[in-house]
Amino acid sequence: MAAIYFDERISDDDRRQALYQGDLFVYSPIAASQELCSLGRAMIEKAFAPVDPRMADRQLSMEETAAILAKLKPEFIHHPECKILIPRIIRELGGDPERVYFDVPRLRSAYPAHYLTSGIAYAFHPHRDTWYSAPMCQINWWLPVFNISKQNGMAFYVDYFSSALENTSEIYNYAEWNRNSRAEAAKHVRSDTRQQPKAKRPVERQDIRLVCPPGGIVLFSAAHLHETVPNTSGVARYSIDFRTVHLDDVLAGRGARNLDARCTGTTLRDYLRCTDMQHIPEEVARSYDGGTRPAG
Repeated sequence: MAAIYFDERISDDDRRQALYQGDLFVYSPIAASQELCSLGRAMIEKAFAPVDPRMADRQLSMEETAAILAKLKPEFIHHPECKILIPRIIRELGGDPERVYFDVPRLRSAYPAHYLTSGIAYAFHPHRDTWYSAPMCQINWWLPVFNISKQNGMAFYVDYFSSALENTSEIYNYAEWNRNSRAEAAKHVRSDTRQQPKAKRPVERQDIRLVCPPGGIVLFSAAHLHETVPNTSGVARYSIDFRTVHLDDVLAGRGARNLDARCTGTTLRDYLRCTDMQHIPEEVARSYDGGTRPAG
């Protein structure tokens, strides 16, 4: 059974080992995470002005909101301040900046269940990131930008961490997705026809929902089964997430157990070293191209 740790200050090596076993870590806001969320909040509010971005569904058509997000989300991903703040977050929570690599942050949005749940604001069904070509050593960092509740956050199905779930991950190759599907997100406003890995049967076990303040951080393994909660709160949820890998674990094939991922390709080429923004060596990334490798 997964343990949940709150503001637990242990070595990064010990924390990664616990994360690979299914434990969850929650941290109170720190200076760098608050700055990152403040940046995201300012950009969101500017993009939607004069509309309250949490009430967009009441004042804007889905097409209007999708057009705003199509410009806003790439601007946030590529904002130079993000590449300064994310390494600071990693360092402040004990990561080794010489060995830890991160990918660019994503700005996520989850609107009330009747409004814009596809395309640029895709409401993720229960899934593991490892079904999407993530390495088994990937750690996810998730931060709410505004206050959230259990009605609009994220759900974890922790019992599935040690239990396989039949799925369609064999259809997914990360390089092909980038070539053919990623750029089309903003076109899918009222439905989403892009093929993505999904469970082949309903998820039947109890979920856990972690609620933290803006700038708080939830760390979890990419192998955890999780989903966007169907938003019944009445307000939109905005969040930021990014992912990290430790080079030693990538090289050694360490990570969570691969129970059911059959995708090909790898996301490792997206990762940047905290200290100098260098990519993971190509020969290392290439060794993962055949698919998600099991833990060594």
